[in-house]
Amino acid sequence: MSVRRHNGQVVEDRFWGTEPINSLASAIPWRTFRWYKGQKHYSGTYWSATMRDHVIYESRLELSRLLFADFDLSVRGIVAQPFLLKTVLEGKVRRHIPDYLLLTGRVPVVVDVKPLHRLSKPEVAFTFGWTRRAVESRGWKYEVRSEPPAVELENIRFLAGYRRDWLFSPEVLEELRGAELDGVSLGQAACCLPDRPEPQVRSAIHHLLWTQSLVTDLDRPLSPSHVLRWAA
Repeated sequence: MSVRRHNGQVVEDRFWGTEPINSLASAIPWRTFRWYKGQKHYSGTYWSATMRDHVIYESRLELSRLLFADFDLSVRGIVAQPFLLKTVLEGKVRRHIPDYLLLTGRVPVVVDVKPLHRLSKPEVAFTFGWTRRAVESRGWKYEVRSEPPAVELENIRFLAGYRRDWLFSPEVLEELRGAELDGVSLGQAACCLPDRPEPQVRSAIHHLLWTQSLVTDLDRPLSPSHVLRWAA
């Protein structure tokens, strides 16, 4: 495997099985962005609340996986294009750059993102097959993500607009944490602090939903009728 350091140095041909996770956690993306007229994918950067920094993506589908990772409380670190894996199979040198490395409270998760209709292509299945074997040989988890449930994605995309914690009044958040919101609808909760402007209270509730201090059903479009619960 090869990895690119923050100082731009490329460290090549390291043994995959023993490369420390700290080395990979501090890697910078292997590839650089290329923009050109007529390109099919939309590349960009996303400010991650988990990383408190920008993380790159090379397609809208990758951005969707990035949103889910940022919303996942078990994820403590997100590394885009963390390394280049190399192996020799069937007499040929094979190379692959996974899309993300997720550092969790359990085991690291290596993620590849690919549209569902492309997973059946032989070359894609072959590459993901040997990558899975390599990743799982370390006791790590490997996952391939395609299109997520549309409603859940839109709800998380909406809540991501409230992910920047410095935009919210600590006093309002503290008052909400002391309020009786368990079993209260989202519409009613916005009026639970009569001495505070309703838009300020509503946005703070959305922030608590993003941080999952409050939880609700995200399998249907968010509405004032959604019932709130305090997380266990």
